[in-house]
Amino acid sequence: MAAPAKPLRASARKPATPRKRAPKGHQRADMRLVAWVAAVIFVLDQALKYWVVHVLQLDRVRAIDVFPPWLNLRMAWNQGVNFGLFASDQEVMRWVLIGIAVVICLWVWFWVRRSASGRLARISAGLLIGGALGNVIDRILYGAVADFLNMSLPNWQNPYSFNVADISIFAGAIGLVLIPQPQPEPPKKPRKPRAPRTQPAVAPDQTTGAPDEQPRDGDGKSG
Repeated sequence: MAAPAKPLRASARKPATPRKRAPKGHQRADMRLVAWVAAVIFVLDQALKYWVVHVLQLDRVRAIDVFPPWLNLRMAWNQGVNFGLFASDQEVMRWVLIGIAVVICLWVWFWVRRSASGRLARISAGLLIGGALGNVIDRILYGAVADFLNMSLPNWQNPYSFNVADISIFAGAIGLVLIPQPQPEPPKKPRKPRAPRTQPAVAPDQTTGAPDEQPRDGDGKSG
């Protein structure tokens, strides 16, 4: 007699389970756009400052009219924040402002990255970071921020000067405040397991109420 056939072994490998995707609210934003915008603003700001200070020598000339009174070049060394706020001659304040600017840049970077912000929010973050880093380099190189843009009106002379970094910081901050942030989707509830199907009961006989039986002969065998 032939030997009984051995049952086929089941595959030892477990079926690959599909990877669970992270919820939409926990996705991280692509920060390349933020880096590119910040780099463009930083290079533009530093190039204009170099041209104004070292080529035009505005720090010696002090004033150059471009389209008076609407646009002029007026040299001003700002040791404080924008528009001379918190200005001080102390060396300690210089490094305090540098540290605050660096901390703000890092906080904005990681906040935008973790919140998976949209395109406009990432552009605004790049504007703010690029402008803040531009002013940080000024404080390191010159000890103060180089402001040279001045916009006035007929019969009114604006006493303040600013630079490209200041414009970028204001635009980026306003954009981050006004642009609505995407709300994370609520997690989906797990589906309840379906109850097992039950077999239908045998229909009782309409006359006796007992289950239908096949007719049997005298010996008890089914007919």
